[in-house]
Amino acid sequence: MKSEMKKTTLGPSGIECSAIGLGTWAMGGWMWGGGDNAAAVIAIQASLDAGVNLIDTAPAYGLGRSESIVGTALKGRRQEAVIATKCGLVWHTQQGTHFFEEDGHPVYRFLGRESIFHECEESLKRLQTDYIDLYITHWQDSTTPVAETMDALLDLKKQGKIRAIGVSNVSPETLAEYLRYGPVDAAQERYSLIDREIEATLAPLCSEHNVAVLGYSSLALGLLAGPIDPEREFKGDDQRASNPRFSAANRATLKAFFEALDPIRARLGCSFGQMMIAWTVARGTVAVALCGARVRQQAIENAGAGAVELGDEALRLIDAAAKRHLSALA
Repeated sequence: MKSEMKKTTLGPSGIECSAIGLGTWAMGGWMWGGGDNAAAVIAIQASLDAGVNLIDTAPAYGLGRSESIVGTALKGRRQEAVIATKCGLVWHTQQGTHFFEEDGHPVYRFLGRESIFHECEESLKRLQTDYIDLYITHWQDSTTPVAETMDALLDLKKQGKIRAIGVSNVSPETLAEYLRYGPVDAAQERYSLIDREIEATLAPLCSEHNVAVLGYSSLALGLLAGPIDPEREFKGDDQRASNPRFSAANRATLKAFFEALDPIRARLGCSFGQMMIAWTVARGTVAVALCGARVRQQAIENAGAGAVELGDEALRLIDAAAKRHLSALA
């Protein structure tokens, strides 16, 4: 059964989508300790069934693995989904600026015109579609003029290969430069209860120009999903293994935070994770809260947050508890 999902619009494009989106970075396995393709396909389909239609992916998530999973999951259901994918992290060329190594491949930040066209074609093949709803510059490239990048994106839009243009990991100054050359429909940035920097930086400019904000890491890599077992270990290349936010001391701090909010959670009849996602949507800073999932139950739980109505009092109490317990985590 579909939840009573809140809806939103992706900026000037007019594309309507769910206010909660499914993030597929972890499905690609890279930096998340591996992945299970079959479970990921089921999770994507469960998201659609539960009312989440924005599916966010990128070529860099497993060097194409995440996009291929999305393409498989959407066979026969493409019209139900709003696909957001990205360009600008490349391994087919060594142009641009070296960024990191993934599975033995050097990956570069590069947003040159011909490279974007190449990336778009490769993404279309992996996604098994002839158009991308929202095409996002993943990381910015200091070696290519924004005018060249935007010109390529606008041409792809004219060709019908993309419907809307987005940017990610961008400064207000760079976003303003993009806007000089044409409409930007969305900006994707990190945003959660403990990552609120864009409220004072990028969000005001987005509001002024009708740029929808897609907030990624809405649960702070799972930190805000609920109390974490002190004995849990993050293995392999899982980035949380070396992230100081997941220290034993922070887990104890988070336990106290969640205990303080348990009466509110019980009254709302939701999980802690759903309450945090609902907070993200209710704040009004982001149009879409992107939430990662690798299995069916996670996807269904995240989608359920779309029907949670916090109200002003719950919002006030959550903010107060965060200020009291979580300020040292930021």
